[in-house]
Amino acid sequence: MTTKTADAATNPATCDDAPLLAVRDLRVTYRQGDHDVPAVRGVDFSLAPGDTLGIAGESGCGKSTMALSLLRLQDRGAEVTGEVLYRGENLLTTRWVRLRAVRWAGASVVFQGAMSALNPVRTVLDQIAEPIVLHDKVRRREAARRATELLDRVGIAARRARSYPHELSGGQRQRVMIAMALACRPDLIIADEPTTALDVMVQAQILELLAETVRESRIAVMMITHDLSLLAHTCDRLAVMYAGRIVELGPSRQVLQQPEHPYTRALSRAFPTIGDPASRRAPAGLPGDPPRPSETGTGCDFAARCPEVLPVCRTEEMRLWPAGPDRHAACVRVLPHHGGKA
Repeated sequence: MTTKTADAATNPATCDDAPLLAVRDLRVTYRQGDHDVPAVRGVDFSLAPGDTLGIAGESGCGKSTMALSLLRLQDRGAEVTGEVLYRGENLLTTRWVRLRAVRWAGASVVFQGAMSALNPVRTVLDQIAEPIVLHDKVRRREAARRATELLDRVGIAARRARSYPHELSGGQRQRVMIAMALACRPDLIIADEPTTALDVMVQAQILELLAETVRESRIAVMMITHDLSLLAHTCDRLAVMYAGRIVELGPSRQVLQQPEHPYTRALSRAFPTIGDPASRRAPAGLPGDPPRPSETGTGCDFAARCPEVLPVCRTEEMRLWPAGPDRHAACVRVLPHHGGKA
């Protein structure tokens, strides 16, 4: 897999390849009564063909909202601004006819809740074959053949192809969702907790399938999960989100092994280390909860929970600053006048 630099994530001109997806100042705001509630606040990143980006962070940090808004799949009532450039075309302003084509043939989504995403009155074979017929303009028999092959690739026997979603286990339904995402050979897959319902053996099979697809077809993958070790092993880069913003960005292993932002350090220490009884009996934690979107204000949103907080953290606006080669972090400690490396 090709590892892109953090500079490439915020400046596509630095990429060897033109970005497949370029997100610029993405903001998602919900209206609640007389108040605007910001759920995503100025997110920037790029994905080139063959690039893999992991998105990490606690529940409520805006990961899924950000991912769904890329293809305008967010909840009704949300205002989305900024730019989502797919091959240079802004998906936030393009016509619905064009957007529907991009959603399958260009970019596809693996949703977290497979049962709510699948049609309960149609067989899984029909649901996988339908987008192939519509977008690839092939006969239904050919589409059915390709759908059966996809089911086999994700570990579902051909005899289960005519099953309805309720006749499959949760793990099998999740595998059907992954097969659907691959149906039209998209350039980009957005995977929201794609292996949550899978056992360890099937999880490894699915991750290898995604990795093989990236290698062979140079698709881009954006993966959202709470499993940091999974992101470290499957994604080239890692973006850590907090309170609707990216607070750290860089090569996955570097971000987890040598985190620059205090929040990333807290996340990486929250998991026990295999073979270390002390960490298993008393894993490090992080007190409190992320602020609600309506509670964000001036200064660093992590200041109230940060063990390394400085007075300036409560007053200065945070943004992603260079934090070393291929690294960015939204923490004043990475700045030279605070002892940082930038």
